[in-house]
Amino acid sequence: MKMNTDPADQTLRIGLVSISDRASSGTYQDEGLPALCDWLTAALFSSFEITTRLIPDERPVIEATLIDLVDNAACHLVITTGGTGPARRDVTPEATLAVGTREMPGFGEQMRQISLRFVPTAILSRQVAVIRETAVHAALIMNLPGQPKAIRETLEGLRDAEGKLLMAGIFAAVPYCIDLIGGPYAQTNDAVVKAFRPKSALRPAGAQK
Repeated sequence: MKMNTDPADQTLRIGLVSISDRASSGTYQDEGLPALCDWLTAALFSSFEITTRLIPDERPVIEATLIDLVDNAACHLVITTGGTGPARRDVTPEATLAVGTREMPGFGEQMRQISLRFVPTAILSRQVAVIRETAVHAALIMNLPGQPKAIRETLEGLRDAEGKLLMAGIFAAVPYCIDLIGGPYAQTNDAVVKAFRPKSALRPAGAQK
């Protein structure tokens, strides 16, 4: 697979997709997209740009949206929120797996481990993550929960009253994953989430791709 190696392409492009019948129809205000935008703004140190979508729980619509964000908008990271439970209308995981070329099961496993610290019903969550590859581009697609508090916890991890990290959130692994699939070198605000990379993959502060 040929990856994007343009040295001028240093901006991390992120697609955010909120999946909800009621929010997309205007029945109530979507909370997932604002929560994700606020968290990413606090967490990312390097340059990034965000594209958002608010869509219903319709599998063909979800699949088409994910494909468009990766193949046409050239996003390096796509994050969905909502539609991952066991209800019949919850089809986000199926749509995500359908457009992916490789599954990344560790992300879903870690999200459920974090959520189980709070509620036993976390075992009903079906979040998945995949890599979608084209001839010239690749992206990481991740499903997140729908509630702002759960979004922050799964991305950031769990800390004790003194701020000590008890369990790493999934975003700690995201920048290195993006490195490995040919995306820009994303840097994080360590006070929010510390990205982990092996020593051989570290670059000086302020460096990007």
